[in-house]
Amino acid sequence: MTEENLTARFEASRPRLHAIATRMLGSSTEADDALQEAWLRATGAGADDIDNVEGWLTTITSRVCLDLLRSRTRLAGRAVAASTPELTVPSPEEDLVLADAIGPALLVVLDSLSPAERLAFVLHDVFAVPFEEVAAILQRSPAAARQLASRARRRTQDADIDANPERERPIVDAFLAAARTGDFAALVELLDPDAVFRSDDAALAIGGGVPQLVGAGVVAEAFKGRAHAATSAILDGVLAVVVAPEGRLLLVLEVAVEDGRIVEIDAIAARDRLAALGLASP
Repeated sequence: MTEENLTARFEASRPRLHAIATRMLGSSTEADDALQEAWLRATGAGADDIDNVEGWLTTITSRVCLDLLRSRTRLAGRAVAASTPELTVPSPEEDLVLADAIGPALLVVLDSLSPAERLAFVLHDVFAVPFEEVAAILQRSPAAARQLASRARRRTQDADIDANPERERPIVDAFLAAARTGDFAALVELLDPDAVFRSDDAALAIGGGVPQLVGAGVVAEAFKGRAHAATSAILDGVLAVVVAPEGRLLLVLEVAVEDGRIVEIDAIAARDRLAALGLASP
């Protein structure tokens, strides 16, 4: 794709990209800066092998915003009760524009979310980006992306609600207990009827099977009689299961729970993905 064609595609996508960046960053001015950086990254990478250019530009813009939010969070942590010149504070005029667009209450709550929660919520709930694409942008699993968006959604619906993933940890513990005893009925009861179980290539190499299973009965059968070396955990703010026979890390399951039932499980065993969670594979 020529730079002229890429420029035309970028300009056609600019209104949507700017809207995403504005809601992510809370500032129209910062959104302008983010789009400039996204444009530089796009032209530097080239789009010759890109089939979905709009999705690719959304990914680049979202990652720029995520980097900015993480940088802002680090700066804020080092500047407790102090003025930090690098932090960009939205002007009153920008606050009014944002309040009109997404509501004043939501604007306040967005500021309380972690960068990953904010990205997952804005992309999925506001712009209808599928969780699989959100997960790729965050470099996490779809189950993790769903968890982050769900937690953010609960906060936007009620700012006082306890959105700590520890609240749902007993559901995972009950699922592991049922798996160990082979209680098929209990496993099915704890799973959403349309529950999905995915495995990355490294996890498939360990346990065999297929990359994706769908349906409570099929997923329950896959776990029946297993999980003897598994324990629940909270990893990087996401509900998970660590599988470590004899203390040697084998894989991690990221688990998404909605309305008291497990809706997604992602098995992760690739070394780079485990490292991103702060873990090391054997």
